[in-house]
Amino acid sequence: MEHRPYNVLFLCTGNSARSILAEALLNHLTARDSRFRAYSAGSHPKSDVHPLTLETLNRHQIPFGGLRSKSWDEFARPNAPRLDFVFTVCDRAAQEVCPLWPGQPMTAHWGVEDPAAAAGTMDAQRRAFDNAFRTLHARLQLFTSLRLDALDALSLKRELDSIGKTDH
Repeated sequence: MEHRPYNVLFLCTGNSARSILAEALLNHLTARDSRFRAYSAGSHPKSDVHPLTLETLNRHQIPFGGLRSKSWDEFARPNAPRLDFVFTVCDRAAQEVCPLWPGQPMTAHWGVEDPAAAAGTMDAQRRAFDNAFRTLHARLQLFTSLRLDALDALSLKRELDSIGKTDH
């Protein structure tokens, strides 16, 4: 029997940088095998995706059509995709009271420094986005290499928490 793709939601406060990067990256990394379907959302979404998010994805040749900043409420509705994993990528979102996700997905905190908060020159801001991209890329490679069908819930939770401590 074929398993449906695992649905993964990346959460951040503004849903304009880190969570969008993670959504696009996971969908790109697993496009061939369709094991995962990534989404992103925010507790207080911005009106637009940060321009340097799109620039970073473009530089790394990651498709970004259709990405948008959206509320996490979209994923708590009855007709929302059934989530298997929910990862917070910012400390603020990790401290907020999240909606109740149908199906009780596995959760972990994968905090990444906010590139949108980077100050300084445009080059410094681009470096901050590249650092966030590299951190997320490393974590997602570890995540996608897990043999999910071979891990019990406790072992999987331990692995997910460990991945959240991985830098690039």
